[in-house]
Amino acid sequence: MKHLTLIMSSLALTLLSGCDDDVKVVEKDVVFTNTIVEVVEVPTPVIVEVAKGDTPDIQLGTRADYLINDMAQSDLKTKLESCKDGPFYKTDFSIGHRGAPMQYPEHTKESYTAAARMGAGVIECDVTFTSDKELVCRHSQCDLHTTTNILAIPELAAKCSAPFTPADSASGTPASAKCCTSDISLAEFLTLEGKMDGANPQATSVDEYMQGTPSWRTDLYATSGTLMTHKQSIELFKALDVKMTPELKSPQVSMPFDGMTQQQYAQKMLDEYTQLDVPSNRVYPQSFNLDDVKYWINNNPDFANQSVYLDGRDSEAGFDPSNPDTWQPSMEELVTDGVKILAPPIWMMLSINNNNDIVPSQYAINAKAAGLELIAWSLERSGPLNEGGGYYYQSIADVIDNDGDMMTVVDVLAQDVGVMAIFSDWPATVSYYASCNKMPASI
Repeated sequence: MKHLTLIMSSLALTLLSGCDDDVKVVEKDVVFTNTIVEVVEVPTPVIVEVAKGDTPDIQLGTRADYLINDMAQSDLKTKLESCKDGPFYKTDFSIGHRGAPMQYPEHTKESYTAAARMGAGVIECDVTFTSDKELVCRHSQCDLHTTTNILAIPELAAKCSAPFTPADSASGTPASAKCCTSDISLAEFLTLEGKMDGANPQATSVDEYMQGTPSWRTDLYATSGTLMTHKQSIELFKALDVKMTPELKSPQVSMPFDGMTQQQYAQKMLDEYTQLDVPSNRVYPQSFNLDDVKYWINNNPDFANQSVYLDGRDSEAGFDPSNPDTWQPSMEELVTDGVKILAPPIWMMLSINNNNDIVPSQYAINAKAAGLELIAWSLERSGPLNEGGGYYYQSIADVIDNDGDMMTVVDVLAQDVGVMAIFSDWPATVSYYASCNKMPASI
């Protein structure tokens, strides 16, 4: 602010007439009082647009609205309701688990594309191999009988590890089959079509066996799922402008396989990103096998910081997320091994307190205290939650009784546990939450 003061006590004005002999002198006081000139700085308005990443055509549909409407009244519900008009955008908090398999055949081009359209900033290709050691996207090396039409193609069905066997009602034996990617060549694999994962255990024919889609999913988009090689998925993800999280699947054949060792298999997966000019900071390699993760950390330093240890230790006898003595290795030992990102199932990170609130588990608390980042799996995989949610919600089943509780779980994982991302079979649900909470856009 500037003050300018001008003071004059009087001013004599003399008027002279050039031809008049008379001269009149007129005196008049003109007084200037203290005058303050104030310069006010007015800030220029700055409009900050919520970042939308590079995908302005995000489409979330109506499922998030349904889940929010199903919530009990709370501050969280009110906040989520306030975001119904967006803007919605792509974030790395939302990971497409096998794409968007709640409605699209998993690990297909269609499923991946749907996940990207729903705002997933990261998409998963589970990686396994064919008989000629080519890498392809499948959740399991031996799931072709439930996720593809292989049994409907006689010449390929004949190559399956175990052929289709009809159910025997007299003995109570369910229908079965086992078809692996390692049973067929890459060329043969690419002739298959993806279908919704499922099988009918009461089937007496191949057609019946293939009609096993859970009732809460759909076959509307399952007529011609396009299977993909690992390299094809990389090219697609580049075109969709999303990051990538390949999971190295455990072989269901003896290793070495035709001369390929486990380490060569692990290295081959990363090499395909390098060959296709994908920067390592856009790749999150993951495995349930800690030795795979340690191999990447020790031999591929560019990928080390983003290597993910998928924690499946709940399958081990005696494992208890509330008891650190049952965790082998401990959180601190994982950090010493170079692990920076740990990805357990949702239930292992949650528990219930005395007020019946969902809170972080001891497992989650210790992991964060050790300096580990956390990723949760998998949302939208349990079907309706009116009966407790099954496997993914087992530690909090007593307080899960409607689909709206899913949003409460997401909020606790994000705000209280502090996860960096959530895998979801329907990424739109997580994308809605992330956009509503103004999480960073994926770049």
